[in-house]
Amino acid sequence: MVRRRSSSTEAPVTDELLAEVRDLSRPLRSPADLDPLLDRVGNARVVLLGEASHGTHEYYTWRTAITRRLVEEKGFGFVAVEGDWPDCYRVNRFVKDYPGAAADAHEALETFRRWPTWMWANEEVLDLVTWMRGHNDGLPEGRKVGFYGLDVYSLWDSLHEILGYVRKHDGAAFDAARRALRCFEPYGEDAQEYARATVLVPHTCRDEVVSLLRQVKALEPADRDGADGKFVAEQNALVARNAEAYYRAMVRSDSSSWNVRDRHMAETLDRLLEHHGPNARAVVWEHNTHIGDARFTDMADDGMVNLGQLARDRYGEVEAVLVGFGSYRGRVIAGQAWDEPWQEMRVPPGREGSWEDVLHQAGADDRLLIFTRPASAELSNWRGHRAIGVVYRPQFERYGNYVPTVLPRRYDAFAYLDQTTAVRPLFAAPEAAHEDAPETYPSGV
Repeated sequence: MVRRRSSSTEAPVTDELLAEVRDLSRPLRSPADLDPLLDRVGNARVVLLGEASHGTHEYYTWRTAITRRLVEEKGFGFVAVEGDWPDCYRVNRFVKDYPGAAADAHEALETFRRWPTWMWANEEVLDLVTWMRGHNDGLPEGRKVGFYGLDVYSLWDSLHEILGYVRKHDGAAFDAARRALRCFEPYGEDAQEYARATVLVPHTCRDEVVSLLRQVKALEPADRDGADGKFVAEQNALVARNAEAYYRAMVRSDSSSWNVRDRHMAETLDRLLEHHGPNARAVVWEHNTHIGDARFTDMADDGMVNLGQLARDRYGEVEAVLVGFGSYRGRVIAGQAWDEPWQEMRVPPGREGSWEDVLHQAGADDRLLIFTRPASAELSNWRGHRAIGVVYRPQFERYGNYVPTVLPRRYDAFAYLDQTTAVRPLFAAPEAAHEDAPETYPSGV
């Protein structure tokens, strides 16, 4: 259940509000209906595509439809997702057909074996990466569309990747990688254990990962990891530095650890755009809570920022287009607790007076809304907007899972899907490991 301070009641839904929503709405039935969104995108540099859960089929399929049109018609060059860098880079190797890459899309997605596996190892992402591989076939390296991870969780995976990169060369960087791994060894590759230990003892591994990043940056360029060479090693070193800071912060403050994570995502997106050249354009897939501007939610009250806010600040509101997603009712894949086996769960109708309820009352059909500035006073009211993480308990839906939101300021556009279905995981639900949940905020997004 997502922690929120909002009450379980909302302001009345007026006829004027419903009329305005209907006036803004355009049908959303096929990829051809995305024309108004592509017009809004124009020459934007980044398009951030959200989701109200990590387990809804239609969010993935519509993001794929949007991504395909952005790539094919507007020349967008890579997809960056809410996933770990090492895992996503293995998928990138497949879609670009690098030597030694996975033989097919299913094998490429085998890399996503850490809970929540279904978030990227699902039939919907299989379709996306299969299309990306086909699109890239025959294109020169500089025009192939890539697939990258923006997240910060992969501390040990990234350290091992660096060690493999520098093992045969670069003595100083190799020594720095070994020192960093030795520093973390007592915690058994358990981030929770490391985080708790930093509260009790003054010693941390901060100096080791900072030194490692400095040594990797000093390396001479060498093509030892596909066509991206040193860039991949530097990114893994950046992940290690920021992951250490994230895990150290998460036992002290929800807001500071959240900010470490989303600032890392923004820094990684910047690096990817720079790496792909001055004309690079990116599509981002993340939860609404990351891509919708935090200043128009109650997150701002806790001093929290997110990728959508940072993207608007860095690139401007014309160059960064934020697209939210939501639905009224349906089914979803999630876990009852962290590391519990996934389940298909019922998503109840949107809470009375929430944005989901408003959109449903305006018409029980799928639609696309493009917001213009300024919005009316009615449309600019704060209302709850549903957010489902990888941990979800539908029985408490009425009392949580809603983020107070000014919808037309949090997003530039919104895809409303009245009734949705669950994603189709590639792998069977594993046995529960009963690990403690990382103290992310909101839970599991």
